[in-house]
Amino acid sequence: MSTDKKSSNNTLAMTLLKGRTFIVLIVLLIFFSITADNFLSMNTALLIGKHVALYGILAIGMTYVIITGGIDLSVGAIVGLGGMIAGGLIQKGLTLEMFGVTLYFSVPMIVLITILLGAVIGAVNGLIITKFNVAPFIATLGMMYVARGLANIHSQGATYSDLKGYEALGNQGWSFFGSRVMGIPVGLIILVILAVIFAVLLKRTAFGWHVFSIGGNEKAAKLSGVKVNKVKILVYVISGICSAVVGIIASSQLAASHPATGESWEMNAIAAAVLGGTSMAGGVGTIGGTIVGAFVIGVINDGMVMCGVSEFWQMVIKGLVIVLAVIIDQFQRNLQAKMALQARNESK
Repeated sequence: MSTDKKSSNNTLAMTLLKGRTFIVLIVLLIFFSITADNFLSMNTALLIGKHVALYGILAIGMTYVIITGGIDLSVGAIVGLGGMIAGGLIQKGLTLEMFGVTLYFSVPMIVLITILLGAVIGAVNGLIITKFNVAPFIATLGMMYVARGLANIHSQGATYSDLKGYEALGNQGWSFFGSRVMGIPVGLIILVILAVIFAVLLKRTAFGWHVFSIGGNEKAAKLSGVKVNKVKILVYVISGICSAVVGIIASSQLAASHPATGESWEMNAIAAAVLGGTSMAGGVGTIGGTIVGAFVIGVINDGMVMCGVSEFWQMVIKGLVIVLAVIIDQFQRNLQAKMALQARNESK
């Protein structure tokens, strides 16, 4: 085979690899529209949109973490803990026993408290990883158990149901985050807003460049003056905030908070990020690709449910999707290196 033909084939393969997530999404839409009744209905689209909002927001934070070469397994547990804290504040308020009073907060204040909780947990993850040199997998795995345990302790494993609030206490309105505006789920609107903000932050700011440089070569980033530990901590703070936001939306959609909410959602977030082109090796990723990956995960999940696929097989399929995505990513990296070497040889 001639050099020109090899180069042309490599270019075509690279183009297909870069657009693989869109291709997979289109194939899935066609497949489920044939195999699942009413898959192309408006109700199904809105249902998928509600789920994509949850996976997508989680995956935004996960994208930042993975780009730096890390991982965050605590995101699902933070979703559950955030929902439980919010639900408890709505139903029971905050009791200050030493003063003999119970404080009730408005919905905006509860949202702020929940987001701050997520930020604090993220900061703790970052500090453990940077200051104590603990591997991200171990640090966030431990935090996953801590957060899930605290969620259960908060209500002794019970559910906070019917989160409508009380007019007399001024804490009504929690249902807004699970509602629709002009027919569009509020969660999906929040996803779009956060995606734009974090995409700009990643691509148009010095902070974003630092995130990529750490994932590309941490030692070189340090030598170039990047405050690696500070950036890593901020990245895990972002992941914690995104998780808390998902906890707010999920509890609003369900009108209830349960300690088990968010279980295994970290796998959906990782899958969405990796499917969207974020490299597990670090240094590569886009928010836009992650959002498309979240749509792929949402379509797979809801499509399989509509086709009557059991929950156990769904877990198997999602696991295989993650492994396949990593294999394809590695193949793309090898092909890029091969094309770069070929280009250098031709320029000599």
